[in-house]
Amino acid sequence: MGMLAILVSLLLLMFLAYRGISVLLLAPLMAALAVLLSGDGALLLPTYTETFMRALGNYVIQFFPLFLLGALFGQLMADSGAAHSISNGIVKRLGTHHVVLTVVMACAVLTYGGVSLFVVAFAIYPISRELFRQANVPKRLIPASIALGSFTFTMTALPGTPAIQNAIPIPYFGTNSFAAPGLGVIAGLIMLGLGTYYLQSRVNKAAANVEGYGNHTEREADANSDTTSAPSMPLAIALIPLVMVIGLNALFTYGVFPAMNLSFISDAFDNVTPSRQTGLWAILISLLSASAWLIITRWRHWQDLKATINQGCFGSLLPIFNTASEVGYGAVIASLAGFAIIRDAVLNVSPNNPLISEALAMSVLAGITGSSSGGLSIALQTLGSEYLTMAQQAGINPELMHRVATLAAGGMDTLPHSGAVITLLAICGLTHRQSYGNVAMVTIVLPVAALVSVITLGTLFGSF
Repeated sequence: MGMLAILVSLLLLMFLAYRGISVLLLAPLMAALAVLLSGDGALLLPTYTETFMRALGNYVIQFFPLFLLGALFGQLMADSGAAHSISNGIVKRLGTHHVVLTVVMACAVLTYGGVSLFVVAFAIYPISRELFRQANVPKRLIPASIALGSFTFTMTALPGTPAIQNAIPIPYFGTNSFAAPGLGVIAGLIMLGLGTYYLQSRVNKAAANVEGYGNHTEREADANSDTTSAPSMPLAIALIPLVMVIGLNALFTYGVFPAMNLSFISDAFDNVTPSRQTGLWAILISLLSASAWLIITRWRHWQDLKATINQGCFGSLLPIFNTASEVGYGAVIASLAGFAIIRDAVLNVSPNNPLISEALAMSVLAGITGSSSGGLSIALQTLGSEYLTMAQQAGINPELMHRVATLAAGGMDTLPHSGAVITLLAICGLTHRQSYGNVAMVTIVLPVAALVSVITLGTLFGSF
């Protein structure tokens, strides 16, 4: 009965989220339903206040600064004209003969530099639309091109990426954002190379079938994606904040923090282990520094700096609380008796290789929640300590566990009910029927192939 209760609540969560109901409401309601169906109705209110809200609050405490600074930096990049300058610069260099690669690389540069994938989608879509129209390439391929550059290798694979998905495993495994850099680069190249090849094959097939851009009413996101009013910025200057994010992150991760004696922090805060936090602190410092650089150096060019800062800060609230609500839901599910059966089944999938078990857990939960960060957080919240223990017993470097976790969470997170997919299609003014098949290929099939490759290499050669 306990397992049935979990299954019913999960299926309803997926269905209702796909229908557009906010996770802020769905998560506590579906958690309550699971409790009631499990026969623990008498514990409903304390489960909500002590389990759901405590897990939600702990997640906000841990990751809200990263969401806040990430959203603020993205808004500053957009409103300063830096994002537009970078995307235009890439367009000029790659031109309209390689429209797919142009869009993918423009998205990749921005997201790897710390710009929110939603900000990137809004910024890149108008440019993509004109490129695809000029090249007479079907518009239905635009979402997959944006998704490949924004939702895949720069989010989960490339070492040092400031994406929240790459930061979540840090406190659980005591790693940093550059964990298993060699394997991350290999996974990134697999996704980029195969993804670009696949999309280009779709372009060639469309050309052979004499399928052009198509007839579309361009009403989609013009009001939200108008970048013509953004101030101009030289490309070299626009790239500086992106370089700062990655460079400062690496500097503090490998240089500043390792050279410091941080024992005084443990003396002052009993529950803080510096080695498990410095990776996250490095990302925060780099985002804050890059944001400050943008504000100061563009001081005379802001149209409305206060509005930009406010919009960036407010833009962090919905993502953080959506994800935190999913974490609260996961904590309630993990507290139910039926979850013990599921947990034991997942942990015993491959007792000799926890990488496979971990990949399965992250993939399933990311698929259920429609969110890589949500699934990753739930999985590590409930199973993180077990996986660390299993890795230590098997002699597996925690960095490899970190990289496999992020790659797995970024594989099944774009099922049809995913909020990111729904938002992207809305920005482009297209439907699931028109574009989802190609989106699924580049954001699910190929990332899973990269994940399998990393698990295989990691098992054979260890972390590198």
